[in-house]
Amino acid sequence: MLKLAREDAGLTQEEVAKKLNTKKSAISRIENHAEDIRLSTLEKYARAFGKTLKLELQETPEV
Repeated sequence: MLKLAREDAGLTQEEVAKKLNTKKSAISRIENHAEDIRLSTLEKYARAFGKTLKLELQETPEV
């Protein structure tokens, strides 16, 4: 989802890295291993291409 959002914004990993003052490899890690990313990092990532982060909790249906 993060990669798609970046691509929809027309940005490369390198461009996002510059906006976040980090390296392209860090952006790749964020996009490929988002399950262990900090919420604050996700917020910065979203802001880098003019988006906001929306967090929503949903109940899990019982099986």
